[in-house]
Amino acid sequence: MPYEVTDFQTLMALESHGPDVFVGIGPAYPWGGLYGGQVVAQALRAACHTVDSDHLPHSLHAYFIRAGDTEEPIRFEVDRIRNGRSFVTRRVVARQSIGPILNLSASFQIQEPEQSDAQTQSMPDVAGPETLEPDDWGPILSRRSVKVEKEGAHSTAWLKIAQEIGDDPILQACGLAYASDDIPTEAASLAHPRRPDPYHDAENYSDVFVGASLDHAIWFHRAGRHDEWVLHDFAGHGVTGARGLGIGQVYAADGLHLATIAQEVLIREKKR
Repeated sequence: MPYEVTDFQTLMALESHGPDVFVGIGPAYPWGGLYGGQVVAQALRAACHTVDSDHLPHSLHAYFIRAGDTEEPIRFEVDRIRNGRSFVTRRVVARQSIGPILNLSASFQIQEPEQSDAQTQSMPDVAGPETLEPDDWGPILSRRSVKVEKEGAHSTAWLKIAQEIGDDPILQACGLAYASDDIPTEAASLAHPRRPDPYHDAENYSDVFVGASLDHAIWFHRAGRHDEWVLHDFAGHGVTGARGLGIGQVYAADGLHLATIAQEVLIREKKR
């Protein structure tokens, strides 16, 4: 049976299974299989266990290799690629009995005094989360979709980890990693000429397409609270070779630019 995990803290409580090896579990999700954001967040958490606390993640890049099984634990094997004075690099392979399911690289930077801080991205003017209806798909992540009047393929939503995480910046970064796999799939899918919406027209989407996350990147610009409402604003950047690309920005409620995310997803039309 799938594991009963309904809170983020339990999800991030990885068990040590020897030097630089950690094991985690995940719940069942409505679509079956594991949620990619969960595996990315746990892999980042595993990497953080091998890094000094004065280094925080500034970027990660991940490849989704196979669909995960909710009825098995996940083994995270960390490779200490390099320890520099300012930057630290780690590689994490997530495995189940079928083999590797995720390959992640993460880079960490020492907390340096900010000599300059320039923000050029601006948060769109949208309705606040308190005015919107919930469209959550599980107990860990709260979601409020926003309708935006823009040309092209766009998907925007307020997201937050439903349970309080606390002040630990590492767990907050893992909270962003968990949420980061949600909205880009929708934006990328809406760029397809047939434009089915995987969240609001799920039945039609599964009739037309085979879909999956392929690769994923996050650049952590500034620390933020991801157990509070943050805006994920994504645009679809076209489809080619059955692959769609979604690129977006993440903003705190006060407009502070927290992160940039890019994700490529499989959007393969079913052959009838």
